[in-house]
Amino acid sequence: MTKPPEQDDSNNRIVAVTLDEDSIGRSGPDIEHERAIAIYDLIEQNLFAPDGAEGKGPFTLHLGITGNRLMFDIRREDGTPVVAHLLSLTPFRRIVKDYFMICDSYYQAIRTATPDKIEAIDMGRRGIHDEGSRTLQERLKGKVRVDFETSRRLFTLITVLHWKG
Repeated sequence: MTKPPEQDDSNNRIVAVTLDEDSIGRSGPDIEHERAIAIYDLIEQNLFAPDGAEGKGPFTLHLGITGNRLMFDIRREDGTPVVAHLLSLTPFRRIVKDYFMICDSYYQAIRTATPDKIEAIDMGRRGIHDEGSRTLQERLKGKVRVDFETSRRLFTLITVLHWKG
């Protein structure tokens, strides 16, 4: 029995991410720094294959918010449009809120709590982050193929877009 050939994913990746300043806006230096880190981490390592365009990348991703939707404007590296997807932000609202709450608890605990307490809160924080990542991966199913680690990095970027400081 022969194994099916493994898919060549070398071109199925994001090489640049831009944010629509008109819909997302600019923030203070701390938030801008966090956004830059999230984008850097995403670009550094990812698997991103829009359905119908697999292997025809690499891709650039332009993120914006229109109404209550997150816009994924996907293009080839040369700027040629591939596809744009609008994802409702509603499924993420509770997860992002819970994530920010537990992050606040974590940062407070770092100052005064025992290492065991800090570790327990951090495990909860990672669990909520994983939930958001799985939700994103599910919402992208049939639109864009991403692995779990890419979904985690994209979810991090989505949370940073919501962060008001």
